[in-house]
Amino acid sequence: VQLVESGGGLVQAGGSLRLSCAASGLTFSNYAMGWFRQAPGKEREFVAAISWRGGNTYYADSVKGRFAISRDNAKNTVNLQMNSLKPEDTAVYYCAAKAVMWSRRYVDYDYWGQGTQVTVSS
Repeated sequence: VQLVESGGGLVQAGGSLRLSCAASGLTFSNYAMGWFRQAPGKEREFVAAISWRGGNTYYADSVKGRFAISRDNAKNTVNLQMNSLKPEDTAVYYCAAKAVMWSRRYVDYDYWGQGTQVTVSS
């Protein structure tokens, strides 16, 4: 199984980035997908998740209204559109796959990508 993130980078506060995660080696439509992030010295935290069919989405309070998660089961991809970025959004962002039901606990996820750095300057 491979999950490969892309789209990270450096952006000014108030700007936008779109992260993508391409999955292979698994039956993608059987998995809920999540995005997590980890800043230096902090624990990995939940950002957003989407159900296996894409009908339900879930967000951390800190990103609600600014981030949007979506998936394309035909292309085996999941995206995270990030708007109105803040310096506190700076972190390595990871996509993860969990069989069937989503979770906001990172320990529940089965597969992980290598992460992509997002840096928001003030």
